[in-house]
Amino acid sequence: MNLKGRRKSTNVQDRRGSSGGGGGIDIGDILGKIGRSGGSSGGSGGGGGLPMGQLPGCSGGGGKSGCTLIILIAVVLLVLMMCNGGGGGGLGSILNSCGQGGGFGDIFTGQVTNQNGQEYEPSAEEDSLFEFTLQILGSTEDVWTKEFQKLGKEYHTPELVIYSGRIQTGCGMGSSSTGPFYCSADRKVYIDLSFYETMRKQLGAQGDFAWAYVIAHEVGHHVQNELGTLSKAHAKMSQQSQTEANKTSVQIELQADFLAGLWGHDENELFGSLEAGDLEEALSTAIVIGDDYLQKQAGYHNPQGYTHGTSAQRKKWFKRGFDSGDINQGNTFAIPYDRL
Repeated sequence: MNLKGRRKSTNVQDRRGSSGGGGGIDIGDILGKIGRSGGSSGGSGGGGGLPMGQLPGCSGGGGKSGCTLIILIAVVLLVLMMCNGGGGGGLGSILNSCGQGGGFGDIFTGQVTNQNGQEYEPSAEEDSLFEFTLQILGSTEDVWTKEFQKLGKEYHTPELVIYSGRIQTGCGMGSSSTGPFYCSADRKVYIDLSFYETMRKQLGAQGDFAWAYVIAHEVGHHVQNELGTLSKAHAKMSQQSQTEANKTSVQIELQADFLAGLWGHDENELFGSLEAGDLEEALSTAIVIGDDYLQKQAGYHNPQGYTHGTSAQRKKWFKRGFDSGDINQGNTFAIPYDRL
């Protein structure tokens, strides 16, 4: 991608080096348990370990806090473990259990001082990734502001929190092992910059447009939140069996892939930033984060546990958004599940 001279978003909190705080739900610890179990829990169809710690999603739509933690590669099983102590009972019993988060302080640039007054010195490579991430976030702001204007709506931008290790969020304790995620309770996207290296080493997914896809997907969940899609989907999930709720989760995630593709279309139309091979980077990433691919890598096969869609589906919906540039072409909820 050619991002030379592009503006950087200021809707950012730099929390690298800050203490995540005690207590709360540790997503990373839960992922480890899921990875070791290699199966389902609490009656849920869900999954074993993924190559990079099984990037999960926590969704809650009907509860008082409105907590939603959506991560690039999610497993609805994680919801049951995070918000209900690992018990069964379906999604309806857990929607009220996620805690609200507080503020994370000021926006930082350059050298970071954490909550204990200690200085955090990022490497030159991390500084470059930091700038890239802010440029991509700025691009999503430009694109979605224009897209919402077409709909006669106002787009309220999300805030991005860049952290290292652990972070307290409105949806519980986040961990770098979970990958980037969006929390609808505080309307923020969270990312540990080390995830880019994890993508490269553990999934073989690399290239700037592949990384941009990750950010655009999470912002896509914010777009869904802005449009009311998430609340409707989660209300539906609260009344469904786990198997049916998983299918709804797939619809949510494939739509976020579509929205990421649409962002890529508009980004290139507005700024001409894409270069040879960029689209292929994103499509290759879509393949290696498909549920079927990840389950195969983990050594098992459980289609009822899919929560994000197969490799073919993820590639299809990203490409559909990229090719059409038309938000009206992305209603994954209007299509029978077996035709997604």
